[in-house]
Amino acid sequence: MQHRTIGTSDLKVAPLVFGGNVFGWTADERTSFSLLDAFVDHGLNFIDTADVYSAWVDGHQGGESETIIGKWLKESGKRDKVVLATKVGMLSTRPGLSAANIEAAVNDSLKRLKTDYIDVYFSHRDDDKTPLLDTLGAYQKLIAAGKVRVIGASNYTGERLEEALKISAKEGIAGYQVLQPEYNLYDRAGYEGDQEPVATAHKVSVVTYYSLASGFLSGKYRSKADTENAARGAKVTGYLNDRGLAIIEALVKVADRHGVAPATIALAWLIARPSVTAPIASATSVKQLESLAEATRITLSPEDVTLLNEVSDPA
Repeated sequence: MQHRTIGTSDLKVAPLVFGGNVFGWTADERTSFSLLDAFVDHGLNFIDTADVYSAWVDGHQGGESETIIGKWLKESGKRDKVVLATKVGMLSTRPGLSAANIEAAVNDSLKRLKTDYIDVYFSHRDDDKTPLLDTLGAYQKLIAAGKVRVIGASNYTGERLEEALKISAKEGIAGYQVLQPEYNLYDRAGYEGDQEPVATAHKVSVVTYYSLASGFLSGKYRSKADTENAARGAKVTGYLNDRGLAIIEALVKVADRHGVAPATIALAWLIARPSVTAPIASATSVKQLESLAEATRITLSPEDVTLLNEVSDPA
């Protein structure tokens, strides 16, 4: 498996990221441990989480995903086998990107993750109330202290990402080396029209979230009735239109050619995109994980790519 580099750092990652939002939500601790072990066994090494996961669940307060990952790291002894990413800024008790909040939040995350350092620390979303220089300066201190290796930006517009990169260059401090945008076969217009040109111009790596459009691109949702018991049913319903169903039809056609699941092809399309370093995807069973991991071993033909590009063209 060919690994890819995060920005200009020395971090090497496999072309698929495990989305840790499911840990402590739709995957209990025991299942989460099995998933993480299987993920590493497949030769994959990049795990993404956030301090806010999974605060949206009744009775949760955030930090549940990090806590499970931390227990697994301690029990498995596999810290040196993974590139670990987490985020700051969206947890209600640790909101925003002020220097003081970042300092407090990173210590909270390190404690839950049971590690001395975070490989990639993301600004979970832009904070227009805090000067970019204050945020970037705080990250520079964390990098100097050895608590963080690389920083990333999630949910930043192309304009704000470019502004932040210019400040980092001018001040000679740490800059964002990886971007985390929403991007998949259905949701293409925003990233391709706004963030992709900036990321490409500045050699910023890209790891995509909602890579399977909340599960829609798995092909199991063909009608509103199919979404009734889904954890993200309301969001999936928005994809049930002529364009969305045409994309599913194309995915199934390509998947049948390769003898794999539609979700595998949806991820393989992202992996083949020149600007994408690795898509983020989640699984709640080892069987699901195997179909996701298969995407790293598939080479789409030019005909496959053309079909998928044309049917999903946002224009």
